[in-house]
Amino acid sequence: MSGILLVREAMTTNVKTVRPFSTVKDVVQKMNKFGIGSVVVVEENRPVGIITERDIMRSIAGRFFDPSVVKAKDIMSTQLVTISGDVSVEEAARLMANRKIKKLPVVEDEKLVGIVTSMDVLRVNPKILSLLEELLRTKRA
Repeated sequence: MSGILLVREAMTTNVKTVRPFSTVKDVVQKMNKFGIGSVVVVEENRPVGIITERDIMRSIAGRFFDPSVVKAKDIMSTQLVTISGDVSVEEAARLMANRKIKKLPVVEDEKLVGIVTSMDVLRVNPKILSLLEELLRTKRA
């Protein structure tokens, strides 16, 4: 399998997580502290959702909810798409493009072990740029 780059070689292993009952205020503080655009929501180290900046803007700012009261479970995206670390980076990019997502939690035995983003994919394999451009075009539409 030489020449094939696997997701586990491109992923970030220090994934920032929150619990379902964390407040959105806590979520935002964590995202700001680490300069990140998303957190994975976990229960017993199993990913159950993801919260992105966009989720926060749609759910909180647009409706004027109090972020110190609203819980992560109330705004997280629950149709979570995950991937194995043993999958090729090219396949991860294809999955991101097809599902119109930019972040994939990486799981082993249903446990969160990392996250791979479209920027990680681009960093390790610039040739995949055409797949990512397709993703960005569909996000703007």
